[in-house]
Amino acid sequence: MLLLALADWLLLATLPRRGLSFGAVQPPLLAWTALRTALSLLAAPMAAQWLLPAAIGLAAVQVCLSILLAYGTLVEPFRVGVTHVAIPNPKLPNPAPPLRIVQLSDVHIERLTPRDRSLPGLVAGLSPDLIVLTGDFLSTSYNDDPRAVADLVALLGQLSAPGGIYAVWGTPQVDLPHVLRPALQDLGIVILEDRAQEASVAGRRLWLMGVSPTRDLAADADRVASLAAAAPPGIPTLLLYHTPDLMPQAAALGIDLYLAGHTHGGQWRLPGFGAILTSSRYWKRYEAGHYCEGNTHLYVSRGLGLEGFGAPRARFFCPPEMVHVALGGSEPAAIADRPVSCTDGDQ
Repeated sequence: MLLLALADWLLLATLPRRGLSFGAVQPPLLAWTALRTALSLLAAPMAAQWLLPAAIGLAAVQVCLSILLAYGTLVEPFRVGVTHVAIPNPKLPNPAPPLRIVQLSDVHIERLTPRDRSLPGLVAGLSPDLIVLTGDFLSTSYNDDPRAVADLVALLGQLSAPGGIYAVWGTPQVDLPHVLRPALQDLGIVILEDRAQEASVAGRRLWLMGVSPTRDLAADADRVASLAAAAPPGIPTLLLYHTPDLMPQAAALGIDLYLAGHTHGGQWRLPGFGAILTSSRYWKRYEAGHYCEGNTHLYVSRGLGLEGFGAPRARFFCPPEMVHVALGGSEPAAIADRPVSCTDGDQ
């Protein structure tokens, strides 16, 4: 156990030196050691009767845990995928190419990592008409850190789209507007703080709404309702809100597209079960992916970064994700894995 704990410590302690992640070592090390100890104690009764088989089995489990820790910290957090989804919208011209919207969520910058450096090239390869940022720009542990803000600016400054870049704040404890607002505004990013704006994107009109999340979900829903009521008739409506928890209200309002993040898809998932924790009041109801209620489409991004504080900077069975939405038009199949509609029963 001492050797295994030492190996775990070496792995976690070298992550910052490798420029891969920048969390505290002690909390995840203690949690991982407690898990290893619990498994050893569970195997103790079997060892009294089948000493050699129990020892071999326990050793195999402990080795698997080491492999899992290495994979979750060294490999999966950097396997950024692009999820393509096509959503038809009758308010947009048809035939016409769809609007290409790229969503980045939960980047949680601490220091730039290989994952972050890969993002501008991936975004540019998608040729987006519009880029939206759905909150949690810095890690909780670095939410007022000048170096983290500078690295965030260096990253976002490499992004561009003809229709512009729009952003909303994430979790209030993570995104501090007085820290981030000057940096984002200097980059020309439009921050939708409880307001809406009509945008002309690739010659088409779009009503963009953004609401900052608070602990009062009912008040947040009232602000969304006010913004939706002001939408010009006949143009698509897009809601940016950090969490998916307003989906019932958005569906009741008939909002066309709702983009969210926050859940990280669970960040740690179990095969066959999915997210263990989501930080959503609905738990697994909107844990990740595409959902439909009424005529409203919701996409919940798994996000790109990792939780802060003492949480292990790891992902298990939940790789980071960039979302590419093809909205409306007549060529969805050429852009997305498959077109989806609310009649597909895609939940």
